[in-house]
Amino acid sequence: MIACVPASYLSPHPGRGLTFQPGLTILTFAFHHSTGTETGNRRSIPFWRNKMASVVVVGTQWGDEGKGKIVDLLTGYADCVVRFQGGNNAGHTLVVDGKKFVFHLIPSGILYENKKCFIGNGVVLDPKVLIEELDGLAANGMPISPERLTISEHTHIIMPYHRMLDGASESAKKEGAKIGTTGRGIGPAYGDKVLRCGIRAADLLDESLFRDMLAENVAEKNFLLEKKYNAAPIDFEEILREYSAYAERLAPYIGNVAVELEEARKAGKNILFEGAQGTQLDIDHGTYPFVTSSNTTAGNACTGSGFGPAHIDEVIGIVKAYTTRVGEGPFPSELFDETGETIQKKGGEFGATTGRKRRCGWLDTVVVREAVRLNGITGMAITKLDVLSGLDTLKIADSYEVNGRRTAVMPPTIHQIQAAQPVYEEVPGWQEDIGAVRSIDDLPQTARDYVKRMEDLTGTPAMLVSVGPDRAQTLLLRNPFA
Repeated sequence: MIACVPASYLSPHPGRGLTFQPGLTILTFAFHHSTGTETGNRRSIPFWRNKMASVVVVGTQWGDEGKGKIVDLLTGYADCVVRFQGGNNAGHTLVVDGKKFVFHLIPSGILYENKKCFIGNGVVLDPKVLIEELDGLAANGMPISPERLTISEHTHIIMPYHRMLDGASESAKKEGAKIGTTGRGIGPAYGDKVLRCGIRAADLLDESLFRDMLAENVAEKNFLLEKKYNAAPIDFEEILREYSAYAERLAPYIGNVAVELEEARKAGKNILFEGAQGTQLDIDHGTYPFVTSSNTTAGNACTGSGFGPAHIDEVIGIVKAYTTRVGEGPFPSELFDETGETIQKKGGEFGATTGRKRRCGWLDTVVVREAVRLNGITGMAITKLDVLSGLDTLKIADSYEVNGRRTAVMPPTIHQIQAAQPVYEEVPGWQEDIGAVRSIDDLPQTARDYVKRMEDLTGTPAMLVSVGPDRAQTLLLRNPFA
């Protein structure tokens, strides 16, 4: 069968051939070999695409946007879920059938049966934390076999000296210069990766190689701990015994994630890439130096897992209906009044990893637009819209005043960001409790208007709106896997 269409009606799509434009009517011909004749007919196709899709989910703000819930929801349509960066400094909180789960390393899609989860090479992994999560799932009647989870052999391992150096370095900083690190050893582990002295999952499985690498690292780290930070040294034999036991436990889970993902793609599987933290915490593009130690943006879904960038189909940006930040660093739209306290309490804004109280503020579309541009976001998943119920007036920052000049983009230096004063527009709020709403059309008109204003100011359509923490409290406007 041959489809005859003008070239202008076709658009190239990387990795998927040609995509027909919506509403196209095409003429198809079938050649009959027995008679040597052709017959033709006209048919309309609204849109064509392969069923297979690869979708990246990223945070658009400073993390804690509710990615865990969205990933958990989208996993229902995916076959594979991939964590591609960060470590146990991030946490995803999920509520399923009223039961709360918190994961720091295992992809949140693990709660679905028959889904394969991956921890990519872009992650730094604390084996003790991972084993605790595996044991916790088993205790809840959900044992995870190696067929359900693969750890990349190239994933770097967080060692005890990373945690010690993380804490010692933060403690040594002057007040006002502290980053607000979680103290989990994430930064020092990424530092060793860049310095080419890190220990990877594959290295753990080579007993003699691991012993040699550990000895070199312990000697160097003890010098830093004792001479620079006046701290107690670490014990080589103790670490060797502890991590050799971890290696034995995790060996069945360690494999080649990049190869498995390529095989899944070729088999037509749907793949979901799960980001951690948020765009403004990206080591290159965030509010440096008050950032995390990895690239939190969508491009790292590929480098952090070994997946070809031409095969990514969608990037979904998670946008909280207001803005939060945990730890130190600039936050232009932060609220210091009763409204900020109300949002914090109603939204349950405490860090999933540290339990620290999150700072709260109005929605900042300067931040969200930055995320749209940096990630190539194709759709917004709006979370916690229900938290804003009961407020008479809402504010949205759409630009900043920085030292007397108006700007619609994030300033480049930390001093300029700290000086940024948000320029707000006010919109009416709503009083109704929207937690039971199951259709976008049933939201109060002012709530629908707020969503529409978010779309207009960011230039990005909403594909989902969340009105509560449970799976059922989700209005799915467009399924990226459908």
